[in-house]
Amino acid sequence: MQLDGRRQSSNVVDRRGVSRGAAVGGLGIGGAIIVGLISLLLGGDPGDAIQTINSMMQGTEVVGGAENLSQEEQELGVFASQILAGTEDVWTEIFSQYGKTYVPPKLVLFKGQVQSGCGGATASSGPFYCSADQCVYIDLSFFTTMKQQFGAGGDFAYAYVIAHEVGHHVQYLLGTLQQAHQQMARVSKTESNQISVRLELQADFYAGVWAYNDNKMFGSLEPGDLDEGLAIAARIGDDYLQQKNYGRTAPETFNHGTSAQRSRWLKKGFSTGDIRQGDTFSPAYNSL
Repeated sequence: MQLDGRRQSSNVVDRRGVSRGAAVGGLGIGGAIIVGLISLLLGGDPGDAIQTINSMMQGTEVVGGAENLSQEEQELGVFASQILAGTEDVWTEIFSQYGKTYVPPKLVLFKGQVQSGCGGATASSGPFYCSADQCVYIDLSFFTTMKQQFGAGGDFAYAYVIAHEVGHHVQYLLGTLQQAHQQMARVSKTESNQISVRLELQADFYAGVWAYNDNKMFGSLEPGDLDEGLAIAARIGDDYLQQKNYGRTAPETFNHGTSAQRSRWLKKGFSTGDIRQGDTFSPAYNSL
């Protein structure tokens, strides 16, 4: 991506110098990430997954006080801030086209563990959006995990992760997130998982919409960038991860979408740049 000269967002809360979690005994952070993913992919609730990970990390040592960030960490912080600024510019423009006001989320950068409006979480939880405080949370070491455990990386792939979580914030502002969660509480676990898939695929679509419009505004994309995003979308599909970890898939437990679905909706958002094309709730589930 071409980000030279791009502004940084003023909505970043950098907590990386406040505390750090270090695994002591038992499974390390890498192992907890896999367990957390497995919990989610088997139909687990995100809150339950976070509790599971936290219980595994009870031996975590918390070290208070400021700490110096490495050059790479500083650069990743700038990158994340520039991407967030890009989402602000794009979604402010899109919302204004429909007579709405875009209120951007805060992006909280942390290391090891963090307290959010949705409860405590660790780096093992992965990036997440909390509607209770309208914040996106991310430990930027997740980008290293993407390369090492998912075999996919690159600046656009990292930007896609942030834009996807901001997509959940867009859903919150539009009321989609609240309506979906209300419906999920009234139906069976299998049906709830299907609604979750619809939410996640729409967030993928919104990430694509952001990329299209950010490139239109700033000429930010370079050859191969979209391929990076599609590569990571394919490797975080429910079917891919279940097959990799279990040698089988359980479609009734999918709650993020298959590799093909995630790639398709990300690409659709990027191809159209039109938020009106992102209805993942009306189509029949098997046609997503």
